[in-house]
Amino acid sequence: MSKLFSRLAGFFTGRTFVGVDKAGNRYFTRTEELDGIMKEKRWVVFKGEQDPTSIPVEWICWLNGQRKRAPAQEEIAELEARRERVKLNVALLKKEEEEKRAREGSIPKGKSTGKVGGPDLKSFINQFPTALEGEGLKGATAKHGVRTKEAEAEAEKERPVSESSEPTGSGASFRPGTWQPPTR
Repeated sequence: MSKLFSRLAGFFTGRTFVGVDKAGNRYFTRTEELDGIMKEKRWVVFKGEQDPTSIPVEWICWLNGQRKRAPAQEEIAELEARRERVKLNVALLKKEEEEKRAREGSIPKGKSTGKVGGPDLKSFINQFPTALEGEGLKGATAKHGVRTKEAEAEAEKERPVSESSEPTGSGASFRPGTWQPPTR
């Protein structure tokens, strides 16, 4: 019984006030000996209802022992100002995004045919010559300059195969130390 009383008395007399947060929660510490080892105990006394979500992150880190020293009032004020700046920046970004969407929505996108828009493949294909004269392939392209699978296979057969792993080139673009052997 006396041991329990001494612990209760030590709880109230041995505690050291460390600080208070914005919500009015008070933080305390006490050093006690457990099994011959001195340990520091940290706790919070809530103002009003016990709401763990009302504890700021800095104080949570201190309570868990992730911080050696309790956060100072200057540090708390600086972090609070930073949080306010972040909130303002987020609000500005949301506003800019809404304005961008409104501008994009007000521009007419042309006549709608109900089809999904995509690249114009015919104009892309017409950029290339209809026959590959440089390679001397017969029937390498079908109509509209599109290669067929058969033409690709034929072109692969007629290409010279380099057996050497040595670099080839005209020499004008050679730079010492840049060649790497082929990987297989």
